[in-house]
Amino acid sequence: MMSHSTFTLQHRIIGRVAAWAVFCMGIVYAVTTIFGFLSLKSPDDAICDPFFSVMELLIILIAPSIVVSMVAVHAYAPPDVKIYSLAALIFTILMAGITSSVHFVILTVSRQLEANSVAWLLSFKWPSVAYTLDILAWDWFFALSMLFAAPVFRVGRLEQTVRMLMIVSGVLSLAGLIGVPLANMQIRNIGIIGYGVMAPVVFLLLGIVFGRTQYV
Repeated sequence: MMSHSTFTLQHRIIGRVAAWAVFCMGIVYAVTTIFGFLSLKSPDDAICDPFFSVMELLIILIAPSIVVSMVAVHAYAPPDVKIYSLAALIFTILMAGITSSVHFVILTVSRQLEANSVAWLLSFKWPSVAYTLDILAWDWFFALSMLFAAPVFRVGRLEQTVRMLMIVSGVLSLAGLIGVPLANMQIRNIGIIGYGVMAPVVFLLLGIVFGRTQYV
């Protein structure tokens, strides 16, 4: 049996709540995105309010929930793999800081500026500064956090499933970077499958793992 000597009752409760919050908000984000696309008159149009604002707000809420989940993962990790969980936590913090800043600015400041004066800076049409930073956050730092967290989970079928899904999520997220040098955002959408589709399942299972673990 693996040692989880630093995993306390607080880690168990808060970690499970945070992980399941990521899952639930991820589902709401996916549903909002679907309705946003269905509301478009043309596939080339951008998603508008209220769907756009809800999506931006959800990302700002999801990011810190992922960080808290990774704090619990670090506490859950056995001593011999804590170097991996610590790296995963650091990468998650970097991801959360970047994406929260980007989406908070877009949700607030961008609405008060001339659209044509900030299109290259704050739009989510390639190329733009905001789009580039968000790719850095999710396709790079989030991908690294998943790949480094994966070695923590190795005992039992549930943990091995979490490990496998973390690796798949991380690899797909990294694969999205291929679209950047090619300036092809259709290829970059591979990354969205990694962090938008696979990751919520990972956090759902993480909540179950935390709930089943005996605390010290």
